[in-house]
This record gives sequence, structure tokens and C-alpha cells, in this order.
Amino acid sequence: MQIKRTLDRIPGGLMLVPLFLGALCHTFAPWAGQYFGSFTNGIITGTVPILSVWFFCMGAGIDLKSTGIVLRKSGTIVITKIIIAWCVGFICVQIMPPGMIETGFFAGLSTLAIVTSMDMTNGGLYAAMMQQYGTKEEAGAFVLTSIESGPLVTMMILGSTGAAYFEPRLFIGAVLPFIIGFILGNLDHEMRTFLSPASMIMIPFFGFALGNTINLWVVVQTGFLGILLGLGVIVVTGIPLILADKVIGGGHGGAGLAASSTAGAAVTNPIIIAQMVPAFEPIAAAATALVATSVIVTSIVVPIITAAWCNRFNPKRSSDIKAG
Repeated sequence: MQIKRTLDRIPGGLMLVPLFLGALCHTFAPWAGQYFGSFTNGIITGTVPILSVWFFCMGAGIDLKSTGIVLRKSGTIVITKIIIAWCVGFICVQIMPPGMIETGFFAGLSTLAIVTSMDMTNGGLYAAMMQQYGTKEEAGAFVLTSIESGPLVTMMILGSTGAAYFEPRLFIGAVLPFIIGFILGNLDHEMRTFLSPASMIMIPFFGFALGNTINLWVVVQTGFLGILLGLGVIVVTGIPLILADKVIGGGHGGAGLAASSTAGAAVTNPIIIAQMVPAFEPIAAAATALVATSVIVTSIVVPIITAAWCNRFNPKRSSDIKAG
């Protein structure tokens, strides 16, 4: 059986398939963890410790030694994404009710869901697109997107826009595993080599654990709204990213468009933030469902429109691909 190859063919499959299996478990057998107990319960309920290890290993995999163009491309993408998410979050705080919208078509939509879906780029998807349609330098520009991974940037945006208040110790606690991993990986190349593969290995485990916090009936209820949210992420972040790539990054816009996605890891943020700020607990499930749908939508649509854009505005690279 070619299970791994099948997962690789599904956009975000390594994360989303285990997440879906976990959601099935939680929807139809929410008692499974307590019933089996022990290590089975640990995998089902272990979102936070699994994510902590993943975040540590993610930090260990980042190398300070990068070329100037890679850093310029990375910085352009990361900073633009964060600024856009901050602006959108600020607007949402002004016009949306606290918590989430309770009734009507937009029921379940919240500042938490919108900011979380916009502030993180799917680095793997971006790298794959640029490997095929861009340059090696553009493909390597996903190096700094790891800074967006985890709840820290989301916390900073929510805190600075007035959507939530986080005590300073919570910011430190959210980023400390990442920083320690980053320091360790750069002090010893062998430790980076040893730890960095684990960041990929952990993905299906936290995907399954995270799925066990999702009721699929909530996904059904918010599905179409989640599709609109995903398309909104592409439009709202994609246009400024294209402009930033052209003006600052020196590209033709394809790299910016390839970054207009929602990262699979963004699905974890509503639950993590709700554990820090109990006021978010009632809306965390709906936000998670919306963000999960946005991940799927952007993972499918972004590659299609990026390929079309690059074929239109970078015909030389397109010719090289066909010739190869």
C-alpha cells in the first residue's frame, strides 16, 4: 500500500487526513480517550505537549546562514503577511462583536478565526510552488516563514489590536521552546540534523490530536463560510503580497501569490490561545473548523492560480519546465 504517496498527493494531507480521522473519532466516539486510557488517551488528548516538541524541533531546523536574496524574499513575505493580518484584525475588532457572530450566515466567524487564517503561510506549499515555477532562491525563501509558526504572532496581533490581553509570561512561554531549539540547532549542526526531521514526523500526531477537539457537525455548519474565508485569505493577502514581491522582493509577483495561503499549523492556534485566554474557549471549536476549511481551500486554489500567474508573467521559466 502506498499510504505516504497518497497523503502527499492530497494538499496538506499529512496534516489534514489525521486531523479528519481524529475529528471522526471525536464526533462519533468522544469517550474513546477516557475508555482506553494510558498511551492511547495521551495521543488523543496530547495536542499541547506534541505541539511543544514540534515547535522546539522547528526552531532547531532554522539556520542563520542564508543568502541575502533568500532573507529579503523571506522578510518581505513574513512582514507583509503579519501587517495584513494586523490591519484586518484591527478592523474586525472595530466592527465585529466580542467573541463570535452568533446568528445568521456568518455565525461562528470571529476575529480569532480571521486573524489565525491570515497570519501564517503554508511554507511547504510555497516552497513546492517556487521549486517548480520560481528560482532556487525563491524556493528557499520559506526559511523565515517558520517565525510565523505557532501562536506567538497570532497572540501579538490579537493583543495589539485589543482583541485579547496576554500576560508577558504567556508570550515568553509560547516562544521559549522555539528559541531554545533555535539556539541549540545553531550552536551544533549535528543537533540541527538530529532534531529538524522530527518537525515533519510530528505533523500527523498533532493533526490527529487536534482533530479530537473538532466536532464534524460544526465543520458542516461552517463549511461554506470556511470556503469564503479561504478565498478571502487569498484575495486580501495575495494582492499586497504580489505588490510587495514586485516592489521589494524584485520578483514578478508569483512568489507573493504562492504565499497567500493558510498554513496547516494555523489550525492549532485557536485551541492553544483558548487555553491561555479562557474567554476564547466558547469560540475555539468554530474557529478551528473555519481555519481547517481555509487550509483546504487555499491548498487547492493557490497552486492553480500561482501556476497560471507564473505561466503568464514568467514565460521563460515555464518554457524551462516544459523542456525539462
